[in-house]
Amino acid sequence: MRLLLVEDDRKIADFVGRGMSEAGFAVDRADNGIDGLHLALSEPYDAAVFDIMLPGMDGLSIIQRMREARVKTPVLVLSAKRSVDDRIKGLQTGADDYLTKPFSFSELLARVQALIRRASDSTEPTQLCVGDLKLDLLTRAVTRGDLEIELMPKEFELLHFMMVNAGKVVSKTAILEHVWGYDFDPQTNAVDVLVCRLRGKIDRDFSTKLVHTLRGVGYVLKPS
Repeated sequence: MRLLLVEDDRKIADFVGRGMSEAGFAVDRADNGIDGLHLALSEPYDAAVFDIMLPGMDGLSIIQRMREARVKTPVLVLSAKRSVDDRIKGLQTGADDYLTKPFSFSELLARVQALIRRASDSTEPTQLCVGDLKLDLLTRAVTRGDLEIELMPKEFELLHFMMVNAGKVVSKTAILEHVWGYDFDPQTNAVDVLVCRLRGKIDRDFSTKLVHTLRGVGYVLKPS
């Protein structure tokens, strides 16, 4: 899953970015409103977290421009402002949730996950299946047949991405953007390494292989 984080406080941005990455998100960051708006309008995200007070353009103005452009990415607003009027203004502008500083990371993560679940209810099932491989988005459980498979966060995100696109070829660039984020070096071999690890976990003990390589093109998930 991809998250856009727009926060000019370096300490908070590092704290949230590191935590969301460890939770399995590919995090794109901006430290000003202009860059944040550009990313919000040009890249697909599962959720966004915006500070209100930003250089260049405030967080509420970003949200307003997003909604005017019919970008439906769910947005959680971070703010030091605690008054009811401030929260109401944020929600009326188009924010989906509002969290005041200081905050606990566990609450932030739970709120972002809740926003994603609500946003995906009408478009994405909570369980995905390809052959005898099953992935549960709510519990993050992965099974193949009767075998439970333990995946690391980025392995889970890769499998989720490939299962959503089952039967379609996904390029290395698309995987990089979805799993690692916008700023990742396209020359890295991280995709090959991650696919190899995933293939070892979901295909190694089964005669029917699901992960296939199309050399020079990308990868596809489908029963062989």
